[in-house]
Amino acid sequence: MDYKLSEIAKATNGQSFLYRDSSISHVFIDSRNMVPVEKSIFFAINGKRNDGHQYINELIDKGVRSFVVEEIRDSFTKNKKCNFILVKNSLKAFQDFAVWHRKKFNIPVVGITGSNGKTIVKEWMFFLLDGEKNIVRSPKSYNSQVGVPLSVFLMEKHHQIGIFEAGISQTGEMGKLEKIVSPNIGLITNIGDAHQENFKNQEQKVIEKLKLFKNTNLIIYCSDYEIIDKEISKLKSSKKLFFTWSEKKKADLEIIKIQISKNSTQIKAVFENKEINIQIPFIDKASIENSIHCWSFLLANNLFTEKITEKFKILPSIGMRLEMMHGENNCTIINDTYNSDLNSIKIALDVLKRQQQHHNKCLILSDVLQSGEKDDALYQNLESLVKSSNIQKFIGIGPKISNYFSKSLSNTSFYPDTESFISSNLFKQFSNEAILIKGARHFEFDKISELLQQKTHRTVLEINLEALESNLNYFRSLLSAKTKILVMVKAFAYGSGSYEIANFLEHQRIDYLGVAYTDEGVALRKAGVHLPIIVMNPEEGSYRNIINYNLEPEIFSFNSLLAFGKELEQYYRNSYPVHIKIDTGMKRLGFHPDEMDKLIEILKVNKYIKPKSVFSHLVASDESVHDQFSLAQIEIFKAAVAKLQKKVSYPIIRHILNSSGIERFPDSHFEMVRLGLGLHGVSSNKSSNLKNISTLKSHIIQIKWVKQHETIGYGRKGIIDRDSRIAIVPIGYADGLNRKLSNRVGRMFINGTYALIVGNISMDMCMIDVTDIEANEGDQVIIFGPELPINELADKLGTIPYEILTSISQRVKRVYIH
Repeated sequence: MDYKLSEIAKATNGQSFLYRDSSISHVFIDSRNMVPVEKSIFFAINGKRNDGHQYINELIDKGVRSFVVEEIRDSFTKNKKCNFILVKNSLKAFQDFAVWHRKKFNIPVVGITGSNGKTIVKEWMFFLLDGEKNIVRSPKSYNSQVGVPLSVFLMEKHHQIGIFEAGISQTGEMGKLEKIVSPNIGLITNIGDAHQENFKNQEQKVIEKLKLFKNTNLIIYCSDYEIIDKEISKLKSSKKLFFTWSEKKKADLEIIKIQISKNSTQIKAVFENKEINIQIPFIDKASIENSIHCWSFLLANNLFTEKITEKFKILPSIGMRLEMMHGENNCTIINDTYNSDLNSIKIALDVLKRQQQHHNKCLILSDVLQSGEKDDALYQNLESLVKSSNIQKFIGIGPKISNYFSKSLSNTSFYPDTESFISSNLFKQFSNEAILIKGARHFEFDKISELLQQKTHRTVLEINLEALESNLNYFRSLLSAKTKILVMVKAFAYGSGSYEIANFLEHQRIDYLGVAYTDEGVALRKAGVHLPIIVMNPEEGSYRNIINYNLEPEIFSFNSLLAFGKELEQYYRNSYPVHIKIDTGMKRLGFHPDEMDKLIEILKVNKYIKPKSVFSHLVASDESVHDQFSLAQIEIFKAAVAKLQKKVSYPIIRHILNSSGIERFPDSHFEMVRLGLGLHGVSSNKSSNLKNISTLKSHIIQIKWVKQHETIGYGRKGIIDRDSRIAIVPIGYADGLNRKLSNRVGRMFINGTYALIVGNISMDMCMIDVTDIEANEGDQVIIFGPELPINELADKLGTIPYEILTSISQRVKRVYIH
């Protein structure tokens, strides 16, 4: 893409205020993204909670010079060399520009929709056709009102097929996406309950989704979904072509047998009166369905070949995930070894840039395969991208990158293949740096990842940062745009990892972080976190560190007030923000409401202490039986704050609600709320749209037969009443697995089935009964996660999810999934 600003103004129906009619090759809407500033244009989208206009001055300072805006503020024009296109609605202009760009191409474009499987089908179609066609596709799960335009902007002249997914959450959305994608081939995966809350019924949702296919020539679908079949049947009087597949009835592709073995599935079908088959390396129902969608697309478009039949056997597991974990010598490892196309490299480099805990950044990159561009142009673009990424160390692996990459970059090294790099032992020199490992699957970069990551046992706590972001956005949707958010990251961020979560939240532009103790706040500052941080339980001996590291203490008593004031007078001698705690009923820390007059008098004469917020805690915000008490607490709090507010000349921030309170007391959000466990997907509100973010998983290291009446584990507590297959799992109470789950109290999830814990849980391992389960050594075991909610464990133990999460040992490896 290379357009003049005057062309963009015409496409968006905007009014031009141009210093120069520059050429633009990159469009972006997120000011945090890394872009080539000279040839980029920023669309300042004004959303429900975020206004892109507030980041324009920051972008001007970074060198961006071209903007699409809804208003031109005085501060924008201080730099006279900036270009502005003024429009009525930036989002509509962004979409209109994408429509204009899409019309430049006359190639087959596939539009994929459905409730589930869109991203997997898209990625598998790309995998199967890669090398046969030059393909452009949606990055990650870019299927929203802004994600789809961003995807379409990736279309270039050398592409031969476009594959884009489109998702909706309410009526009226798909019509806009149809104009942008303008597909001539449509594929709908299935229909389910996702986003059902905004539709009357599934039929209405199917009708909305099918609007994507308004102008397609061909629609591909599974006719076993009755609602989909019924609605598509209404279109069959048109000139469209249809390709169906079914396990139950006559179809273009009739599935006659699905044979599942240990690690693969054989799928047999009849197509054009001939029996054909494929084999896939998966056994789950969703993967089988997704593979048949891909198969149908290939058959319908005469693209199915013997070579592609072989590629079905090695379909990759598409987690669409970028993993982040602790490495040796205090390094952070970012493992993204699925592919290495130019766009995914940009996305991964953005993640690398965010690792503020390390000054030094390293990129290990393979050859870029099947880009469709000429090698000299491709690697020239790649080199420019690397140069603009503030990388201190670059390692190129592969014959092409070694040949085409300039040696002008400082601290670079090149190797013909992965084995040569490993043999060099260079990896042993990494220390105190963030390392991005980015390579095509062909280069087997997982070997490098295994060498660099911290050596811990294979029990892992996975933290899904996409789900965390979704939960944050859920709570944001409940709040006014003016309400600030404080996120609690105390106790190692509820076991999830303090600086990793804090770093991610800073990128999400939350307002405050909260920690329990000063040491936690100091650690975040040392890790490069710049957000304001409240210390909830400051101890008198830590006040000097609070000041040195720009932390903000809770003041909860007259002793703490006078002691911190004395420290400021002796050491700082300037006003300093503090947060006043009121005890409205918890009977824990805090000033009693009757002490407000005395507190105000002391604050009057202390010129150094500046109350920035006043807050309290509800005793039982998650229990409706105590709502009258909660409401009484809120009234006491409002009265106490009102007294203080009368005596100061600036507005004081008020906050009393935690996660449950945000959902249950919307009239008391005040100026700020506190998010804790709700961000981790735990809620007392069963109808909330929160997602689980944490999955504790391990694997089976041994399976043995135990005879009837024999015992298992310490104390001979696990008595077997029949001959049984017992699996040993390397997780014990030293890892945070509570011993009270022993002897058939607790259970784990393996291969789609629950297995009871038998015998006493040991320090480092436990045993589960897999007699009636198809299980093998090496199989994954889930201790808690989406399949086994943490609330269930908490109920069995008579405790709360907080305790379980914070009990997970530090020796359990944390892996962060993007």
